[in-house]
Amino acid sequence: VQLQASGGGLVQAGGSLRLSCAASGQTFSTYALGWFRQAPGKEREFVSAISWGGRHIYYADYGTSVEGRFTISRDNAKNTVYLQMNSLKPEDTAVYYCAARRGGNSRSLHDYDYWGQGTQVTVSS
Repeated sequence: VQLQASGGGLVQAGGSLRLSCAASGQTFSTYALGWFRQAPGKEREFVSAISWGGRHIYYADYGTSVEGRFTISRDNAKNTVYLQMNSLKPEDTAVYYCAARRGGNSRSLHDYDYWGQGTQVTVSS
């Protein structure tokens, strides 16, 4: 599976962006998909994940909660996973990566087998 993330950019605080991750491969629908992010000088961290059928969704539960602001979805017919990000904050600034794994959802980046190249999201105050 090859993943190509897009949709990042510069946005003011309170604004919105929608990230997309297009995947190659005929077995896309059998993979769980995740979004991670990495800010400068920080470790890569989990943002959200969606199961192969879209029924099971996880969001990060760290201090600056993304649940309620971010929404993950997937379109298996288009081999694409999305991350709609609303009410963006400066602390959301990071490179966002999509990832895929066989099997169920996971919050751990170590469980993912395939990674996209990342897309930069910058939120100005």
